Amino acid sequence: MFENFKVPDDLRPSDPRFGSGPSLVPVSFLDKLAETKTELLGTSHRKPAVKNLFKEMQEGLREYFKVPSDYEVVVGNGGATFLFDMIGLGLVRKKSVHYTCGEFSSKWFKSHDVIPWVTAENIASDYGQGVAPKDHDDADMICVTLNETSTGVHLPTMPAVDGDTILAVDATSGGGQCPCDVSKTDIYFFSPQKVFASEGGFFVAIMSPKALKRAEEINSTDRYIPPIMNWKTAIDNSVKNQTYNTPSISTVFFLNEQVKLMNELGYDKVQELAKEKADFIYSWANEKDYLSPYVSDENARSWAVATIDVDDKYPAGDLIKVLEEQKAVYGIDAYRKLGRNQFRIALFHNISFDDLKKLTQLIDQAFKEA
Repeated sequence: MFENFKVPDDLRPSDPRFGSGPSLVPVSFLDKLAETKTELLGTSHRKPAVKNLFKEMQEGLREYFKVPSDYEVVVGNGGATFLFDMIGLGLVRKKSVHYTCGEFSSKWFKSHDVIPWVTAENIASDYGQGVAPKDHDDADMICVTLNETSTGVHLPTMPAVDGDTILAVDATSGGGQCPCDVSKTDIYFFSPQKVFASEGGFFVAIMSPKALKRAEEINSTDRYIPPIMNWKTAIDNSVKNQTYNTPSISTVFFLNEQVKLMNELGYDKVQELAKEKADFIYSWANEKDYLSPYVSDENARSWAVATIDVDDKYPAGDLIKVLEEQKAVYGIDAYRKLGRNQFRIALFHNISFDDLKKLTQLIDQAFKEA
């Protein structure tokens, strides 16, 4: 349908990347990495140059999230999916309750459900619907997802849990941009290839004293935990500004550059800018007779990943293919397993408002000419 559409030069975004992961890594970060020449890449992660990079990144995250002094910023290799297993193996005593609303929150539940000594309960919302988590007397961990990447559902409020229950928050695609008071959580974790503009294969887990104590408790039992997934090992290394095994230095470098960039504004301002972009994209969808927000509840609509349904008479995939072939727009496909005629558009911090406006104008023009 869109095979004859040509992208007008005046509607071409300055950067074509609108994907929900991997993130838009600014080219300037690559230039800054190149400036380090022989002093960083190829250096052992036990050496001062790398440990100082880690320290700056960890302290920057403390500043950004206003992390309490008795919390630890724990880091390691492996992304959020790796942590799903690591959390189940090393932080759940007997039972975790999972509030699921999409592919990634469901994946977390499934990873705990196959652990023989863990009872995992799934409280599922229909895809595209909001979530209202609460505490459970019979569970020692409540698992929630701040921003469901597959569906664009955001969790507007966190449940209050009792003094012996861990509140675990997967913040991967919303962390740093969607509202959340980290001091009200026990483990707030993410991999940095979304809002934090880095690459995958790395994790950050901000852990409360309660979570740190739980890790010590379980580590002292005879439960088998693979060394690479041992929380005590990860914590002990993180306190020393390093990882247990060799990390990707470029990943940490990009993360640190993004943290510095966002700290110039502060968490509150970043959220304000994110909400402006979210309000714009959902208003645009509501105004068009061929578009509609997938998430019907306005309070559950993400400030980081917008999912926009398209009228079935316009195949979104055809337009996406044309835009990619002309190198104008990348990564706005619907999540593959969702199977909807849909655009999924990242609203991450590095995606400029001007480029977002051009994207919407470009789509409007394509539909006009269809």
